Amino acid sequence: MFKSGVGFLALFGLGWWLLGSSAFDGLTQLVLVGVGCAVMVGLMLAARRFLPSSAGGPFPVDRRRRFNQINGLQWLLIIAIAAVCRHVGVPVLVPPLIAIVVGLHFLPLAAVFEQPRLRIPAALLTASGAAGMAVWLTNGTDETVRLVVGLISALSLWGMAMWTVAGAASAAGQGAGNKRSDGA
Repeated sequence: MFKSGVGFLALFGLGWWLLGSSAFDGLTQLVLVGVGCAVMVGLMLAARRFLPSSAGGPFPVDRRRRFNQINGLQWLLIIAIAAVCRHVGVPVLVPPLIAIVVGLHFLPLAAVFEQPRLRIPAALLTASGAAGMAVWLTNGTDETVRLVVGLISALSLWGMAMWTVAGAASAAGQGAGNKRSDGA
């Protein structure tokens, strides 16, 4: 589940969802948190059911090294963004800028994993960050910035996870159909 990326997409999707949910309070926020947790658990269970345990396979050493470099740079940038934004008094820009960094980190990962479809969450998360910046630049509230960035980012990651699981489920269904045809 984690080798295929679905586990990471589901968990980080929940993180973004929780950010978006923080724009609300009371019962609405509680319901949204519950919905987000249910989606994450549902994706994990679907991945466990439909993805082979070897999905994604072990990383060759050179891919693992490149993956670690990309993720290391991403985390350094995230830490720098948080520190600088807080230092200059605009913590509201942390989520949009992080969404842009996370989105852009999918571009080299698409090449590392030979998965061109990773360009889709790259574009969507980058757009999410840009939308959050636009909300802030037009004097939107901090809550609206968090809602826009969190919602778009969560749905982007969860959509990618669903796409991965659906592809595996479809392939499994086609494989089962071929076995029945061959045995007849």
